[in-house]
Amino acid sequence: MKHLKDVALAGKRVLVRVDINVPFAENGHISDDSRIQQVLPTLEYIRKEGGRLILAAHRGRPQGQVREEYRLAPVAAHLAGLIDAPVAVAPDCVGTEVEGMVAELAPGAVLMLENLRFHPEETANDPDFSAALGRLADVYVNDAFAASHRAHASVVGVVSHVAERAAGFLLAKELDFFNRAMENPARPLVAIVGGAKVSTKIGALEHMLERVDKMIIGGAMANTFLKSHGADMGGSLVEDDLLDTARTFLTKAGEKGVKVYLPVDFVAASHFGADAATKTVTCQDMVPQWLALDIGPATAIYFTEALADARTIVWNGPLGAFEMAPFARGTMAVCHAVAAAHALTVTGGGDINAAIQQAGVAAQISYMSTGGGAFLRLMEGKSLPGVDALLH
Repeated sequence: MKHLKDVALAGKRVLVRVDINVPFAENGHISDDSRIQQVLPTLEYIRKEGGRLILAAHRGRPQGQVREEYRLAPVAAHLAGLIDAPVAVAPDCVGTEVEGMVAELAPGAVLMLENLRFHPEETANDPDFSAALGRLADVYVNDAFAASHRAHASVVGVVSHVAERAAGFLLAKELDFFNRAMENPARPLVAIVGGAKVSTKIGALEHMLERVDKMIIGGAMANTFLKSHGADMGGSLVEDDLLDTARTFLTKAGEKGVKVYLPVDFVAASHFGADAATKTVTCQDMVPQWLALDIGPATAIYFTEALADARTIVWNGPLGAFEMAPFARGTMAVCHAVAAAHALTVTGGGDINAAIQQAGVAAQISYMSTGGGAFLRLMEGKSLPGVDALLH
């Protein structure tokens, strides 16, 4: 796979797929521009090398329709401030008018295409739409790791219509850290997996079982594993149709000598809400109909001890409803334990990265991946369509 520095860029039209789908506050301003910040090295390099920079991106889920609230002009204006240079905004992402604007771009200049997902052909990976995107460029650069698990036109289809293709700095960095963590790790390698459902993570769990030395399972998905061994989880979320799957997984882990750490106590609540009555309980004394919404203090210590000798830690998914203060302590405690570890630490997914930020330890994490879905797909041992496209 070619990297950006392997391609001559001077004077060429360079189409860069970025993921700058940033959140906006109620006042209409961007509330977190980290996704834009992370692609700046790629954009600045292309400009410095004299490339004519064309940005392809999406915002929100407009379902293939033009929606004013999902236009990219506010993102372009913010980017212009960051690079201290104008960022022109095209009226669309394909078509003769857009091609004309591209033709007039000077070396180092920047053009933001309109939201790709205003066209249903984008998510359908339509060949004509892909070809129309390809007509805009001499070089295609994928720097959108967070979108690279999607077989969309701007991620996959366009590649065969452009003379040269390369990975941007962010995409290359994402793949490098993941490979260091999962393919050639310093050991012991510990995986922390949280979130709501076993059904969305079982592929990753089974794949990682072949690679990790220890596995910590938390969040609501832990309830299914605990119930599979007889625990009464009250009114907590449990996937009863996966109890046999959970039992089989734990048996397999034991046969492979992989220690699986599950919660031993919880912060339980009368209902899902910050105003709920709460109580710390063990698995043996769960209150009927109450919900387990965070790991308890004993579990936080148990999990922290499991991390003490780790040399590589990979984390996907929170361990409780950390967005509500009464149920944040467990996830926060493990955030601090991961940050303090003498290990390569890689986190993936918007929720866990938000928890790391909330804990104030982001600077102590080796790498926070920008892509939850793409990160999880790699954890499942699957390739990314966007990366595969660059290889051919």
